[in-house]
Amino acid sequence: MIKSSLPPILHSDIGIDNIELRLLVAADLEYFNGHFPEQAVLPGVTQLDWAVRLGCQHFGYSEAVANLEVLKFQQLILPGQEVTLSISNNAAKAKLTFAYNDGENRYASGRIAFDSTPVNSKSATNNGDEASPC
Repeated sequence: MIKSSLPPILHSDIGIDNIELRLLVAADLEYFNGHFPEQAVLPGVTQLDWAVRLGCQHFGYSEAVANLEVLKFQQLILPGQEVTLSISNNAAKAKLTFAYNDGENRYASGRIAFDSTPVNSKSATNNGDEASPC
């Protein structure tokens, strides 16, 4: 079993209802082991895990995901790549919309619906300076 870990964040752009995080998908991540032998790719479940966890940390949701909507994986994320993860919050509907991209290249996107509205928001409580658990 692989212990879930977040990727290094190279740069962040924090707004009230959205965040953009530049991530390094390091080639030595355990997620690449055996996925796949011919060409390692970042598993979709890992991309979803990162979007949920980073979204929860910033916008104050618990990790109780109610539903996934319009989930799409368009291109493979390979070892050593840098990608931008954009997450937008719709607090009224308790939903986060996320997308992984790099310029014109779109890798994955979707919406995450939660069981309840955010408990607290990092941007409202500490301006995003500290990490808080989901």
